[in-house]
Amino acid sequence: MSGIIPAPIARQPWQMLIPLIALVCFGGAVLYSAGGGHMQPYALSHLIRFSVFLVLASVMTLVRKDFVQLLAYPAYIIVLLLLVAVEAVGAINGGSQRWINLGPLVLQPSELMKPVIVLVLARFYASLPSGMVPTWRSIVPAGAMIGMPMLLVLAQPDLGTALAIGFGGVVVMFLAGLPLRWFIGGGIAGVIAAPIAFFVGLKPYQQKRVFTFLDPESDPLGDGYHITQSKIAIGSGGLSGKGFNNGSQSHLNYLPEPHTDFVFATMAEEWGFIGGMFVLLMFFLILRWGWKVALSSQDRFSRLLAGGMVATIFFYVVINLMMVMGLAPVVGIPLPFMSHGGSSMMTNMICIGTLMAINRWTVKAGRSGLST
Repeated sequence: MSGIIPAPIARQPWQMLIPLIALVCFGGAVLYSAGGGHMQPYALSHLIRFSVFLVLASVMTLVRKDFVQLLAYPAYIIVLLLLVAVEAVGAINGGSQRWINLGPLVLQPSELMKPVIVLVLARFYASLPSGMVPTWRSIVPAGAMIGMPMLLVLAQPDLGTALAIGFGGVVVMFLAGLPLRWFIGGGIAGVIAAPIAFFVGLKPYQQKRVFTFLDPESDPLGDGYHITQSKIAIGSGGLSGKGFNNGSQSHLNYLPEPHTDFVFATMAEEWGFIGGMFVLLMFFLILRWGWKVALSSQDRFSRLLAGGMVATIFFYVVINLMMVMGLAPVVGIPLPFMSHGGSSMMTNMICIGTLMAINRWTVKAGRSGLST
């Protein structure tokens, strides 16, 4: 078979690419239905964006590891400055100031910070002597690198993205080997500080989302409308769903944002439990491959970088699914590779491209070891 299939095709990680392509195509079908049975405005742009970012992810595999390490701190500084620029001259949309106009390109720097925070922390801990890991020298700089972008993103305001940045950073810190008691202490401190953060740090509409999450039926036509309609859509799908392009909740405009945050509810209504299990299986295969890449990496930097990228995708998936099922407040986290949106697709494909690059570094290192 190796003589029949060209080498550049044979060496691709098809155990990840096949589930990924299947998931994106299934997402395109769901977006086709969400668009009223038309490729525009959602399905076609979704598939085009994926194709473009898949090419870019393939190009990322050609980048050398030493260059990626060299890029870590400059990339972090550039994205941090872009977040500051958002506060000064950013575009306002839907009451939030999250975008910046760069000529023909409209960029959301907070999305770029999700993979960049993983990259810079992986670089930081890879260069840190092992004896310094359980000391304050390992946690204070890392905490500052995580805290600055989180505060800037919270000011936009965008709680979901800020939590994603923090989650990716904390996972890298955990994988780097920081003492477990620090995380336990941080968790206890977080629980104690939560009431203060809730009343002081959150905007009124964000506080409403938390109250709605706790009791959505108290205002089913107001603040609880999103979660209530999402639960109705998911529950009405049953085992096999109502059939492709036959979802009443999305087609009759009962379900808000059926093509972005609540795309899983749109899918579940039409494809039912079977469709939901297919989506979960595809995500499992993708994340399992990513974790195997992390475990098989030959050096500390690659392991931390791969583990952080897997954690970033995992956060997207878990929070979105919990959100649409009423198990978490609505925080505006789209479902990777299925929701319509360029920023989400860009972030998750950067994670995929990074994992593909690390996988290639590992394969090349193995071949070099065998040849020597």
